[in-house]
Amino acid sequence: MTEWAMLNLAQSGGGGGAGGLIILVIYLALIVVMIAGMWKMFAKAGQPGWAAIIPIFNIYILCKIVNRPWWWLILFFIPIVSIIAAIVIMLDLAKSFGKGVGFAVGLILLGPIFICILGFGDAKYTPIARA
Repeated sequence: MTEWAMLNLAQSGGGGGAGGLIILVIYLALIVVMIAGMWKMFAKAGQPGWAAIIPIFNIYILCKIVNRPWWWLILFFIPIVSIIAAIVIMLDLAKSFGKGVGFAVGLILLGPIFICILGFGDAKYTPIARA
């Protein structure tokens, strides 16, 4: 290997670490904001806010908030069915906080942003009655 090739190899590896670190910090900040929004949303619905940080338990609590039975949690482990279940849960979540179908579409497509809007905004929780 020539001296020029070794110099290029040494220079190309140095800048990627700083860029990767910046992306990691931004990613972690977004996760913290999303957890905070979900925490506040859970608290508004009368559920424990700390449930937002426990992976599968938070889906169970979300099912309780939208008044779906506990076994809906199982649907999230079935590949295509999980997408449909998540859409139904988001529609019910929007309805539970007095929002319409447009807001539900926002929850489906841009969940972290719209969950923060529910958590930090002025939306009030009213449970959905199921037959």
